[in-house]
Order: sequence, then C-alpha cells, then structure tokens
Amino acid sequence: MKLQQLLPLAALPLLLGAGGDVPRLIQPIACKIGQSCAIQNYVDLDPTSAASDFRCGSRTYDKHSGVDFRLASMAEQRRGVAVLAAADGTVLRGRDGVADVSVRDAGKSAIANMECGNGVVIAHAGGLETQYCHMAKGSIAVKPGQQVKAGTPIGKVGLSGNTEYPHLHFTVRLNGAVVEPFAAGAKAGQCKGGRSLWSPAAALDGSYKAGEVLNAGFATGPVTMAAVQDRGADQQPRPTRNAPAILAFVQAIGLKGGDVQRIVLTAPDGSELLDNRAEPLNRDKAQWLLFAGKKRPAAGWPAGRYSAHYTVLRGGKPVIEKRFSIVI
Repeated sequence: MKLQQLLPLAALPLLLGAGGDVPRLIQPIACKIGQSCAIQNYVDLDPTSAASDFRCGSRTYDKHSGVDFRLASMAEQRRGVAVLAAADGTVLRGRDGVADVSVRDAGKSAIANMECGNGVVIAHAGGLETQYCHMAKGSIAVKPGQQVKAGTPIGKVGLSGNTEYPHLHFTVRLNGAVVEPFAAGAKAGQCKGGRSLWSPAAALDGSYKAGEVLNAGFATGPVTMAAVQDRGADQQPRPTRNAPAILAFVQAIGLKGGDVQRIVLTAPDGSELLDNRAEPLNRDKAQWLLFAGKKRPAAGWPAGRYSAHYTVLRGGKPVIEKRFSIVI
C-alpha cells in the first residue's frame, strides 16, 4: 500500500463542513471488538521516523496508514468474517487472487506491489474514499462501478498481502490524503485532537486501549504463539482431572517496554497454586504470549473451578487485566 500524506488541520472545515457532505462510517468488519477481534494498530500521525497514534500512544508503527481490525485467530478467519462497506458509495477498483499466506512464509518479494493483498476501494460523498486490505482469496463480492450501501458485505477477512495475521487494514482518505477516522484533522502530538468520523452505531469511539488481551485460556502443557494464533484459546487441549499439568496462557497486544506481566492461578478451594511474575519487557511488543502452570499432584486434580488472573503493570499501575476460569 502506498502511503499518502496525512490530512492537514487546515482541511478540517472541508471535512466537517455544515453541509455534511462526508458520511459517517460504520464498523467495516463483522466482529465484536474485545471478543472475536481487536484493534491492533492505528494510523501513524508522527511525520518523522518515530511513530505515534492519535492518543500519543504506541499503538501504531512508522508510516502505518490505516486501522487494523485483527481477528483473534485463524480459526475465526476460517469460519468466515465479513468485510463491510463503511458507508454508501461506488466501488472504484478491487483485486482478488492473492494467496492467503503469511508474509513470513511467502516472503516480501512474493507480494511486491501487492502489499494490500486482495482488496477493494470505495468512493463516497464529499471526496471521501475507503480502502479494505488483506481480504481472503476468492471472497471479493463486488465489482468496479457497483453501488453499495453501508453494511454491504464486500468480501471476507483473509491473510493476503503484507500481513502475518488475519486482519482488515482499513484506510480512509479525503481528497487523496490519509485521515485517521478516530481523529480526523489531528496534528502530530495533539493527543485526543481532531474529530471522529465514526457513526454512533459503530460504537468505536472510546474503544482505544493502551493494550489488551487477544486470547486467554488453559492448556495441559506449554503453548506456542503459532498454536494460539492458529486455533485461538478455545481449541487448545482442555485440562481434565488427569491432565499432566494445568497451564494458564495469555496472548496480549500493545505492550510497552518496562511492562510487568503477572499470572496468578487459584485452585477450587481458593488456595493459590502459583503466582508467576515475569521480568519487565525490554522493549515495546506488538504482541506477547505468557503462560504459567503447575504439574499434576499425585492424587490428580481436585474437581471444581480453577481461576486465573492476568495483570500488566505499567509504571507500577495496572493497565491490562483479565480474569478467566475453567471447571474440571
């Protein structure tokens, strides 16, 4: 995807003029934020080689030109998650036929000039344009010149182009310049500046998080990032009373250098089985997998509910928290 310049603040009156020519946007993916999907990255508003999102945070990377709606796993992608037109408009162009293969496996050369993978571009009123990238091969359901309404399915989320995990890269442009739909017109370094382009129905305003849990669950032995990204939390080997071990695992995104992660595992009688406090992270991490567990006692695992409590301390204060449990 070719990065285009960010919209300067001077253009904001055109964007949000009294005439209301620019439509408000709905969520462009049929998933539940915080459950089956999450926002991995936002638009980079820093014009230098550094990177900063619209809240002056690190939920982006240098020259990132859109909002990444990430599925929790490839299992979700295989079920089929629809990509939706974010507003009424006309399809300008599209591409299909790019394989759904992680760029780690395909290599950069295989997707040269096709970084968006399978995608669609739609023109809207008021000079607004939306682009949808990394869609599934064979899923594009619209053609150039076709009129679409907000919410029209235009394809499905895939793994095509320059991506390592299933997600929709959603770019918004006004008169050819990239805008951040959460903060249109915001200047670099203007935390919480600009104006949102989302409609109230999208329920995305206020969704920003400094970091969050993508997957959390239990397993009977060590887990890998590859296994969790492929099958998610629900399809890992489920502990039973005779399981060799009970492990709690968490895949978190948006972590920062210095963050301290902790998992506490509690038995059915309320006693503490373990308290695992990891070393502070040495640098920012787009994602991280942490697990901790205990081997089976000689008499087997007592029946009942086992509870896990995951926290992330940033500057000594909790910024991410997740509680989850399993009954065996």
